[in-house]
Amino acid sequence: MTFDTAVIDELVGDGPAAWDAAGRIPVGLLRKLGEMGVLSAEVPARFGGPGADGLAGGELTAHIGALCSSLRSIMTVQGIAATTVHRFGDREQRHHYLGQLTSGRLACTAFSEPGAGSDLSGMTTRIRPAGDGTDDLLVTGEKMWITGAVYADLVLVFGQYDDGPGGAAAMVPTDTPGVSVEPVPSPLGCRAATHCRIVLDEARIPARALLGGGGQPLPLLFTTALSYGRMSVAWGCVGILRACLAAATADARTREQGGTPIAEHQLVARHIAELYTSERIATQVCRHAAEQWSRGAPDAAVAAVLAKQVAATHAARGAATAVQVLASRGFTDGHVVSRAYRDAKAMELIEGSTEISQLILARHALDTL
Repeated sequence: MTFDTAVIDELVGDGPAAWDAAGRIPVGLLRKLGEMGVLSAEVPARFGGPGADGLAGGELTAHIGALCSSLRSIMTVQGIAATTVHRFGDREQRHHYLGQLTSGRLACTAFSEPGAGSDLSGMTTRIRPAGDGTDDLLVTGEKMWITGAVYADLVLVFGQYDDGPGGAAAMVPTDTPGVSVEPVPSPLGCRAATHCRIVLDEARIPARALLGGGGQPLPLLFTTALSYGRMSVAWGCVGILRACLAAATADARTREQGGTPIAEHQLVARHIAELYTSERIATQVCRHAAEQWSRGAPDAAVAAVLAKQVAATHAARGAATAVQVLASRGFTDGHVVSRAYRDAKAMELIEGSTEISQLILARHALDTL
């Protein structure tokens, strides 16, 4: 399927620069995009979603990423929540939660903790029976750097289940007593997506909010959710590269130095060539990952790591190149390449840092080649 990106472009308009400066996206716009299926494009039609495959969803993510990385970040966390519900929820949970996420309700995803970022095995959040004769559960823990929490109606909380070795994922309404959300001030990148600290102090939820009954192996929970997140970030980086390439080529064609357009200067032309090469490489590795994801290939998780690693590193380098080409024009806060420069750096950190991705890829090569 394809999406009418012209409608999205009209809704977004020239808002991203102002959103970046204010650190907020209008929540009404997010709900509208949610109702359109843009924020969870791969939810099947039987649950109210567009039913996009990995490639169509990826290209949509790249389009959003070219417009605004903060908006794309909200799209990523909503998509992770939807994917996790679809993978681990029972029939009733799928209809209930996916119906909400395609009807304007917003969700965020809570993995990281102060002491558990790249090493999620160190997670201390607990999801356990209340033990008072009800079927309720209590969620206790602290989550950090949670994207989009200020907008969310629901937070998908990952944690240890009861006192056993397994994990759990539960949908916790953000207005639940015991849940508090505190934005982290002045982030470097993706400012309007917001990054938050969430404290869960024995937040009580019904048993039906626990996806699949709990007790799943933590690596299984994490791999499914993070694979989707890594692909979404990678496609968002493709969008960053496309936006930077468009801005750099437009400037290089029209701005003159020494009586000629700067595009005719060989060193500037080299920058344009490098940006184009980066965009093409990132696009191809993302397409491969999307194809592997859509057909459930055994190496889909590794393909997602590879896509994220390649696209994020190229986006960070490409955004710096675009700033170099535009010079002082690209050095203005709010300009598309200025935002890209800050946002792309965050892409090398989230959903597994560059170093973690390298370790995963090295381990895969050593084990399989």
